[in-house]
Amino acid sequence: MMKYEKLTHKIIGCSYEVYNELGYGFLESVYEKCLVIELQRAGLSFKEQEPIMVCYKHEKVGRFIADVLVENAVILELKSVSQLLKEHEVQLVNYLNATQKDVGLLINFGEHKVEVKRKLRALPY
Repeated sequence: MMKYEKLTHKIIGCSYEVYNELGYGFLESVYEKCLVIELQRAGLSFKEQEPIMVCYKHEKVGRFIADVLVENAVILELKSVSQLLKEHEVQLVNYLNATQKDVGLLINFGEHKVEVKRKLRALPY
């Protein structure tokens, strides 16, 4: 998704700025608060802890909370774990499918570095 490249690049830069300042070992919520400060400084609009409905055959069946939604386009799923797991990636793809958003970033403020995985919405067959 080339149209999101500049935006995701800015978001990733903000993530590195937070990690360079804090390092590893804080709760996810601390990284989130710091990241939104950096997003704001970068001039990006965002919503924290954005509730999003999940529908099944046009019926509302539940909801989830996106950590951060940037520019009403990119969902951020934040982690602070020693290693990302496949289920973290699957979770983000499910969020993308539920919201019809095209791109999301899984950002882990990990033990040795910031780890970022860009995920795209699964397209129907």
